[in-house]
Parts: sequence; C-alpha cells; structure tokens
Amino acid sequence: MDDRAVTRTAASIEPAEVPAAPTAAEPTAAQPTAAASDDLLALENQVCFALAVAARGVIGLYRPILEPLGLTHPQYLVMLALWGRSPRTVRDLGEALQLEPATLSPLLKRLEAQGYVTRERSARDERALDVALTDAGWALRERALAIPPQVVDRLGMSLDELGALRDRLTEVIAAVQRADG
Repeated sequence: MDDRAVTRTAASIEPAEVPAAPTAAEPTAAQPTAAASDDLLALENQVCFALAVAARGVIGLYRPILEPLGLTHPQYLVMLALWGRSPRTVRDLGEALQLEPATLSPLLKRLEAQGYVTRERSARDERALDVALTDAGWALRERALAIPPQVVDRLGMSLDELGALRDRLTEVIAAVQRADG
C-alpha cells in the first residue's frame, strides 16, 4: 500500500468512529471510580494481595533480628517447633510446620551443620527420622527469647492486636484446609 492509500484510508474514517478523549468527569484506567471498593477485581480488595504483602513485610522484619543468631525465618520456625517438643520425627515436624519433606530436609541439614539439631533413625520405627535439639540448639532458645519483643516493637502494634490478628489468620488457615478437603 502506498502513502496515498494510507492517507485516503485515514481520511475516510467517520468522526463517530474515532473514540473521544475522556473528559474530567469520566474515569480512565489510571483513575479509580467511586465504586472501586465494590470492584471484585480491584487489587486493594484482594485478600491474597493483603496476605502476601503482610507476610513479606513481617518476615522482612525478622531478617535483621534473626541474622545475629545465624537463622533464616524458615529455620527459626523449625527451631520454634523443636523448642516446643524435641525429638520429633521429620514427618511430625513437616505436619506442624505445614511443609513438604523436600522443603524441610534442606532446612534440617543446615541446622544440623550449624550444630543445632541431630537427625537419627528412630529407635521406635527405622523408617522414621528423629530430629532432636543439641545442647547448642537448646542454648539458642535463651537468645531467641529477645526476638518476639523486638518484632512487636518494630510492628508498633499491641499484643492484643497481634493476638487478635493471629487468631483471625488461624481461622483463615482452617478455612483453607477445609476448602482443600
């Protein structure tokens, strides 16, 4: 097609076919409408978005607090579970933490390399692997007692607010588990 054909084609468009520019009263994609709070697909209305951002933020608060202990947040969760009960089987730990064995195994290997846990075949069931805290793992608990107050302080929320939030999130977890059947 030559340039004259393009010009003729563009010139033959009827004015009614050209979309009008939005006026100040009409919302554009960048301007939320008054009904955005009713929009089921508005980002700010998504529970998944709020949970993801909150989780990333809270876990991010833990990073500098856990760093002096040589722990990552997932390793801290494993230690919390073991401080609650040790020894535990890998299977039991996975259920408590809601982690798959493929995710849990590398965490346990790193904690073992740091001298915080041991992994041994269970005397009760040779198929099971027991994870137990070492003396160093138990000693780390004393240092970890300083973590929760630091997190509360950084969040700037009361213990009552955080407890209520935890309770609601526990309800969400239970609802998800019921939905998954």
